[in-house]
Amino acid sequence: MASNNNNSNKNPKKANLLDHHSIKHILDEYVSEIVTSRGYVEDVRMSNVRLLMGSIIIIIALVAQFYPKKFPENRDFLIVCILLYILFNGLLQLIIYTKEKNAILFTHPPEGFFNSTGLVVSSKLPRFSDLYTLSIASADPKSKAAKDPVEFTKSVTQWFTTDGILVEGLFWKDVEGLINDYAREPKKNK
Repeated sequence: MASNNNNSNKNPKKANLLDHHSIKHILDEYVSEIVTSRGYVEDVRMSNVRLLMGSIIIIIALVAQFYPKKFPENRDFLIVCILLYILFNGLLQLIIYTKEKNAILFTHPPEGFFNSTGLVVSSKLPRFSDLYTLSIASADPKSKAAKDPVEFTKSVTQWFTTDGILVEGLFWKDVEGLINDYAREPKKNK
């Protein structure tokens, strides 16, 4: 069993318990640390695509804003820029909606494992709820090496003190248990 980070005693993770975004952010960050400590390397391709799309959107907006001609003369050019802006924003939202969903981490397979896929780690913490759902699925569900997704739903109250400090050992154990469940879960034949 892997041991907890040595940094946990030096820099405890603290959340505002009245802000579910703060709680989810801390839990998601720590999940990423735990998964990467198990040998999975983060796959940043999706983040890079989003950054590229965002950069293109910004460039379109800047070109439209600082085009040398003034309004009545550049009307057609502005219409093209607006349409491109809408198109690329729509594509960006489509990518986020279809590919990322609730994903907090995409990984490559662990080095040296040829019969494994990368992971997609997703989480949910609905507003006005204390139930945190963490799921692990294959990054390539159509692969023969893909395994069935696993998840748990637990109350965040068991992982935080009343002061909002994350009890990292308890959370580490739960996440590591989920990773172990995924690793041993055989894929069912369809």
